[in-house]
Amino acid sequence: MSWQDDAGRDLVRSFGERMAMFVRGEGAYLWDDAGRRYLDFLGGIAVNSLGHAHPVFVEALARQAATLTHVSNYFATPPQLQLAATLKRLAGTGERGRVYFGNSGAEANEAAFKLARLHGRESGRPRILTLENAFHGRTMGTLALTGKPAMQEPFSPMVPGVEHIPVTIEALEAALDDTVAALVVEPIQGEAGVVELPEGYLAAARELTSAHGVLLIVDEIQTGAGRTGAWFGFQHAGITPDAITVAKGIGGGFPIGALITFGDASELFFPGSHGSTFGGNALGTAVAGAVLGEIERAGLVANAAARGAQIRDAIADIHSPLVTGCRGQGLLIGIALARPVAGAVVAAAQTHGLIVNAANPSTVRIAPPLTIGDDEIAEFVDLFQASLATATEALLLDDAADAAPAKVNA
Repeated sequence: MSWQDDAGRDLVRSFGERMAMFVRGEGAYLWDDAGRRYLDFLGGIAVNSLGHAHPVFVEALARQAATLTHVSNYFATPPQLQLAATLKRLAGTGERGRVYFGNSGAEANEAAFKLARLHGRESGRPRILTLENAFHGRTMGTLALTGKPAMQEPFSPMVPGVEHIPVTIEALEAALDDTVAALVVEPIQGEAGVVELPEGYLAAARELTSAHGVLLIVDEIQTGAGRTGAWFGFQHAGITPDAITVAKGIGGGFPIGALITFGDASELFFPGSHGSTFGGNALGTAVAGAVLGEIERAGLVANAAARGAQIRDAIADIHSPLVTGCRGQGLLIGIALARPVAGAVVAAAQTHGLIVNAANPSTVRIAPPLTIGDDEIAEFVDLFQASLATATEALLLDDAADAAPAKVNA
């Protein structure tokens, strides 16, 4: 029996077949069960901010595990309060900001959904707006927020009250009125193919939501923790939202999520209105605090901005009929393809020892650790060019086979 057999027998089939069995990681590299090394430019889908087995992560985990791991939310712990203060400072909430801790991005967005409902209940506003092609999670609440009908269909009916609007300022102007409780938006639509919002969208959204008394909730699950070259994606637009959700990179590989509120939105929750047994436990908050501390100490937000520009310039110099451009900011990058063959490119990349991801059929997504430097980028470019060549050759063979005349039996 192989590990593939074990996975096929024992794991729920909500995922596709596992592509490899990884047994060890260090920095930007992974090793599989056969001892082969891979350059990891997916980073657990924008999770491993410091890469694999970073000493700061390991030390914080071991130190806190030897001291205190969990006491429930009836009590406070030092790492919980320290992380809350750090997140407020980095997000710029001011004194009135508050933090709710969960265990994942979906949990953070469920809390945001409840925040929107509380605001709507107080003000008689039944509607919540999100964007077409948005992705906010796979729980029933966050799936309702997710603007992907194909993902929703097997689980219909959805939680009511959510509307998905086109990603234009004009559509937002038409949809917003005094019946809307909240607008939930990603600064970059990662699962849609690393698609940036139209120029000026967040600034317009802030102006329009403020005019109508609507909460602006920014989903920073994939864009937060320095990923885009700012601590949070909304900061590129120079706005102040009413709430943001964070997860993925803040824990650097440890499962943790959070809802961070600003201003009046901080007063909506009341005792008993929401909770999570493991949310904000001492172990998770200690690790996340250490990860954010190292990102800040090592200047990794600036590194994400600089290295992202470096990668985009390098991709622009690749001469391949498959590559048509790049999208994204910092180290969240979507490489646009001329044909819907991202799956083939990703498979070819794995044969060359490179881990990337197909965000959609025509986009290859990369989200490497924020720690990468010149050597890893040079290796990525070489491996990605080889992957494109392999995929192109296979596609040409397929095209030739499709174009060949069918044999006629005599």
